[in-house]
Amino acid sequence: MANIKSAKKRILTNRNRAERNKGIRSGVKTAIKKVYAAIETGDKSAAETALASATKTIEMACSKGVYHKNNAARKVSRISKAVNQMA
Repeated sequence: MANIKSAKKRILTNRNRAERNKGIRSGVKTAIKKVYAAIETGDKSAAETALASATKTIEMACSKGVYHKNNAARKVSRISKAVNQMA
């Protein structure tokens, strides 16, 4: 355990930020799963609405610093490509 006051504070803030980041990451994963679920059912309009929602969620996570911008762009690109390849 840390003895210095600033180190103790850093431990607490890191724990809080890790919890917040975990929730945001979980939300992104859920949004991506919803897009792929809509693709599986073959409903293009549902897939497109899920894509818009997932894109927003990913961009918000990126703006908060949870994901690197290239990582976020890759995720958006992959789900967009999957939706665009629907029949």
